[in-house]
Amino acid sequence: MRVMKHKLTQLLYFGREQALSCLFPVVIFASLAITKFIPLPFLARYDWLFIICLAMQWWMLRAGLETKDELKVITLFHLIGLALEIFKVHMGSWAYPEEGFFKIFGVPLYSGFMYASVASYLCQAWRRLHVDLVNWPSFFLVVPLAAAIYFNFFWHHFWIDVRWWLGLLVIIVFWRASVKYEVNGIPYRMPIVLSFVLIGFFIWVAENIATFFGAWQYPNQTQAWSLVHVGKISSWLLLVIVSFLIVAELKRVKGR
Repeated sequence: MRVMKHKLTQLLYFGREQALSCLFPVVIFASLAITKFIPLPFLARYDWLFIICLAMQWWMLRAGLETKDELKVITLFHLIGLALEIFKVHMGSWAYPEEGFFKIFGVPLYSGFMYASVASYLCQAWRRLHVDLVNWPSFFLVVPLAAAIYFNFFWHHFWIDVRWWLGLLVIIVFWRASVKYEVNGIPYRMPIVLSFVLIGFFIWVAENIATFFGAWQYPNQTQAWSLVHVGKISSWLLLVIVSFLIVAELKRVKGR
């Protein structure tokens, strides 16, 4: 009985820390839901979403929930995500059909914050759970691998899609790597590849919620909402890997 109570306490504590780490994504989802069912005055919906994201980012910095270094990482992800969004919309992978003033090449600026929210979660969880890396591969393996994964999102439109080969390479490179973290002062350990899979799956779940609230539309969702194809899990898994690798390398550089 005492063991079960201890495990439940640890699970609740872990859930609380995860929820606090997801504060920025939760605000984005709440804003998507509210603006879908309650139209706001004066500005288009996409513009309100952009303003809400900016305000949330400012508040988290002022309230001490994010550091200036974390803000720099999040800004980097905003730019990386926005570049990917512009390309994908141009290629017809998905669309943002609503009007908005804060749009560039058909992509609303708030879209970059959806990528930035992944970085925000990683930075928050890293600090709250005292994350440490074990058997982390060399910088000269990690950086080229992250770059190849990111650029595959572009070049597979013109050449072959090598995502599965890249996924296999991730397993090989990170086979011995694991992540250490603390829950209520008690250390735990998880294979790094498993953490990639779990985060990627939950982002796919979040993507279904986001498309339901009209964050963007896939071609098969123009007439009515439908479940995002499970094949997208692999895309999010690879994007999570890129996000994690960037945050991990920046944390290691900062630590030195």
